[in-house]
Amino acid sequence: MDGENCCSLSEFILLGINNDPRIKVTFITFLVVYLIILVANLGMIILTKMDSQLHMSMYFFLGHLSFSDLCYSTEIGPKMLIDLLAKNKSIPFYGCALHSLIFCTFADSECLPLAVMACDRYKAISSPLLYAVSMSSGVCSLLMVEIYMISIVDALINTILIFHVCFCESNEINHFFYDGPPLSLSCADTQVNALVIFTILGFTELSTLSGLSVSYCYIILAVVKIHSAERRFKAFSTCTSHLSDVAIFQGTLLFMYFRPS
Repeated sequence: MDGENCCSLSEFILLGINNDPRIKVTFITFLVVYLIILVANLGMIILTKMDSQLHMSMYFFLGHLSFSDLCYSTEIGPKMLIDLLAKNKSIPFYGCALHSLIFCTFADSECLPLAVMACDRYKAISSPLLYAVSMSSGVCSLLMVEIYMISIVDALINTILIFHVCFCESNEINHFFYDGPPLSLSCADTQVNALVIFTILGFTELSTLSGLSVSYCYIILAVVKIHSAERRFKAFSTCTSHLSDVAIFQGTLLFMYFRPS
């Protein structure tokens, strides 16, 4: 599209949940959920830092997972709660871009550690004597630095591809929180942008699921080799909380962003 025909928007308007008589009940429900997330994640971060018995790789990753979830929820929660009751649900163009960048960064940094934690569980079960060496604090820190770097690069690419397009006159987003404007609001052909974004997100999700699948295949093989039934149960029971996190996070992610439009 020609530059002169490209509409320069200064803000986006969130349609949200309008004219609902139960809006106060919805507000209180979301507020309670957000406060529970806030307290639970802060508690986990403080506990893993203060308790010397929890200075292990599993709790190191769990602390960072809680940090990512805290940032991810805080990026969405407060603004969403304000917009539920506010009459003016607008957000500046660059503010929306910043929201999108933060949203993508911490979504990735919450997704990728799940695969690393599965590998950590395999190391703990298959080689308990070498576990402290193979998953030392230096190795864990390096893995988390790489995860955050990948997340930031991924978020930058997604944000640039979404916001570096021409938008039409309509600036209304049919959603109740900001994770970036849909490309359907653009006046230009965004097929390439959408394909690149889907490819990057798909690769990240596929890498995570592949890492989880391969790690748990090896975990099952390692558990089967254990002769004692009690030890087998104890070994696999250490994975139950991780599997619960994977099911909740990945299930929600696949349902929200990978279902047919």
